[in-house]
Amino acid sequence: MGTVQPVQEALALLLGFLGWVLIGVSLPNRYWRVSTVDGNVITTSTIYENLWMSCATDSTGVHNCREFPSMLALSGYIQACRALMIAAIVMGTFGLVATLVGMQCSKIGGENYILKGRIAAVGGVFFILQGLCTMIAVSWYAANITREFFDPLYPGTKYEIGEGLYIGWSSGTLALIGGCCLLCSCNVKRKEEMLAYHHQTSSRGAALVHSASSRTHSSQYGRNAYV
Repeated sequence: MGTVQPVQEALALLLGFLGWVLIGVSLPNRYWRVSTVDGNVITTSTIYENLWMSCATDSTGVHNCREFPSMLALSGYIQACRALMIAAIVMGTFGLVATLVGMQCSKIGGENYILKGRIAAVGGVFFILQGLCTMIAVSWYAANITREFFDPLYPGTKYEIGEGLYIGWSSGTLALIGGCCLLCSCNVKRKEEMLAYHHQTSSRGAALVHSASSRTHSSQYGRNAYV
């Protein structure tokens, strides 16, 4: 188990870091939802949006983007998705720092492995929160796309799921797996500590019993010597 635990911690750190990087790739990605307006060669255009702006490009490659004018004028789910994605970045940052401090092979934080194990567990919780925030934001955004797409009475432009959402789903999955791996490695550490504690307790008890029996034998020997 002593060899498996650092490998699990390193794997959890790698997965959490990749998930954190993919959030940074997904959040500014312009292709969260995409719609193609078909016409002749000149009028064919592609409209795509993310949480921050709306863009359009035509068949000649010319594209124009405009940011959403007012945050208060946006739909509620877009505002919530923004907050969740930013919260995911913050949670991932805390998770990376806590994992680096709490890893057994890390020299940061000294050699108090019980405290380091608890800090690593906190890092795993942060990774799981990062994954949950990302998954909720991306899935919520995708649910609105599909609802509007299959609604025959929806009057606006109908979009399809873009690449930014797939990157977000990948990010959330990696963060969740990394957090679970880190918590499992901390569980292994606790079991090892409990076994070591019981071994020390049993050894101490055996030593006490041995010393007590030695005192008894010596006292009996002393009494018999004077008879």
